[in-house]
Amino acid sequence: MNNDRTRIIHRRTPESAAMVANVKRASAITATLNRLTFNDAEEVRALFSELIGRQVDERFLLIPPFYTTGGNEIRVGKNVFINQNCTFYDLGGLDIGDDVMIGPNVSIITTGHPLEPSQRRAVTIGNPIVIEKNVWIAAGATIIGGVTVGENSVVAAGAVVTKDVPPNTLVGGNPARVIRSIGEDEETIRQGN
Repeated sequence: MNNDRTRIIHRRTPESAAMVANVKRASAITATLNRLTFNDAEEVRALFSELIGRQVDERFLLIPPFYTTGGNEIRVGKNVFINQNCTFYDLGGLDIGDDVMIGPNVSIITTGHPLEPSQRRAVTIGNPIVIEKNVWIAAGATIIGGVTVGENSVVAAGAVVTKDVPPNTLVGGNPARVIRSIGEDEETIRQGN
């Protein structure tokens, strides 16, 4: 996918050196963060804010461990929950909206490499991922660069999302496909009315 937000970084360039330096910075911060527990929520918020370079709100909750390659391209809305053992490769840019819930073992990967064997080690490609408001990404899901997950949607456990997810839908499978719409009547169903 080539769009105006795609980042292409060639090996042995100043941009590549900056990327490697940022990976080292992120590794040091996450090593400290990953020694914390659920009871250290305030310290986790402080370290995550340092990692992404902006303050998260007081309702942000992350359960370590957490892994990232950079962190400085992650933007997080209000009241976001990230369960344990998640991996975010954020070079392409990762925007997470308000009220998003991310289950355990989720991988959000904005980066990749060319298919051509001669170019794989020479180039890193970053494509943005946008997770809109009130999305739930269930356990073990993987989201690939260039994707937008629409507002109120659910990504089923183990799904591999390679294309945009429309708002108000449940997607699942590999590659993920729309299973059904999610409507306002869901609350009525849960209440047994």
